[in-house]
Amino acid sequence: MYYSIYATDHADSLDARNRGRPAHLARLNELLEQGRLLVSGPNPRIDSAEPGAAGFSGSVIIAEFDSLEEAQAWAEADPYFAAGAYARVEVKPFNKVLP
Repeated sequence: MYYSIYATDHADSLDARNRGRPAHLARLNELLEQGRLLVSGPNPRIDSAEPGAAGFSGSVIIAEFDSLEEAQAWAEADPYFAAGAYARVEVKPFNKVLP
């Protein structure tokens, strides 16, 4: 089943994101290679695809896991969490309808 992972950043999280980014992307690429990643990306703090120093307010990941518990454990092990970028993470079941 798919699960949506919504992470909210701490204020001024850009440095922490930069520290955790390589490992964060490596984990996402693993999901992609396994055919389990539906979509992922950050939420810019401002209305711009390139927010620069404004940074990001959070991230959204929708991926396939065997259970809610597995999805939660995966989310809590995210390198952005360890680097101090994420303040909290919410995981919920997700039903893909379209496309």
